[in-house]
Amino acid sequence: MSKGCWRMISAVRRARPAIAHFHDPELLPWAFLLRLSGIKVIYDVHEDVPRQVRHNPTLPAWLRPFLPAAVSLTEWVGARVVSGLVAATPEIAARFPDRKTALVQNYPMIGELHVPNTTPMAERPREFAYVGGIGTDRGSIQMIRALDLLAEAALLNIAGTFALEREQARAEAEPGWTHVRFLGFKGRNEVANLLSRARGGLVLFQPLPNNIAGRPNKLFEYMSAGLPVIASDYPRWREIVEGAGCGLLVDPQSPEAIAGAMQWILDNPDEAQAMGERGRQAILNQYNWDGEADKLVGFYRALLGSRVEKH
Repeated sequence: MSKGCWRMISAVRRARPAIAHFHDPELLPWAFLLRLSGIKVIYDVHEDVPRQVRHNPTLPAWLRPFLPAAVSLTEWVGARVVSGLVAATPEIAARFPDRKTALVQNYPMIGELHVPNTTPMAERPREFAYVGGIGTDRGSIQMIRALDLLAEAALLNIAGTFALEREQARAEAEPGWTHVRFLGFKGRNEVANLLSRARGGLVLFQPLPNNIAGRPNKLFEYMSAGLPVIASDYPRWREIVEGAGCGLLVDPQSPEAIAGAMQWILDNPDEAQAMGERGRQAILNQYNWDGEADKLVGFYRALLGSRVEKH
């Protein structure tokens, strides 16, 4: 957070771009130096960071109670220094000044994660998928325990990395780990192929404030791949899943409820396939990057006062 930030800021100042667009909140104090250098700065906010840091297991426990206020103050000051802000959800956008904030939601690109698969759901292997960061806050333990409750064995393919070694050790100590295929980090093409073979995608974030208010990327990625989803039953998630008719909502703290949803998908392949198709249609019609890219390019044009090409 010190040497790394200084190296980044130094590299940007040498490059002299018209705009520096960054995501990490720890870079906010450095934004003032870039503004003094005549560079326009965009702070790209994907999380409710003040809520997130209170429950971040990678931070020292003694420090977490004090961080939300410090982060809120940093964002408040930073929002008045930067040239503009990009927020990933309406709830995040509401925390920042309207006049300099653009809502650009992180929906998938059409076709990026969709690999056409003519194999009916009933003939696919009994496999589910989880893709992304792994940890107890993402429901790793509940997912693994649910595997042990199924009437007939099924496999969970996990593609991603654990935030902490101790959380990986805890997951591997679970009896249900024998039903997990841990793949580590995978590129987008490999993820697309993995999802094309699965029966369903799991997104079971635990009930922490930032999770409840968020809209996880992987939910839309599973929908884009044509998979039925098994998701945490939170109001904002319910609007998406029930609105599209693309999956099942469960108590993310209950392995029994998760296992019941997995069993339903295994026992009802035709209905599960229809759910997946409805989810993909929702991506094609609404939750895709095309419209969001237009908003982002328009925001850049307004900041630069000149024409910007979309790529």
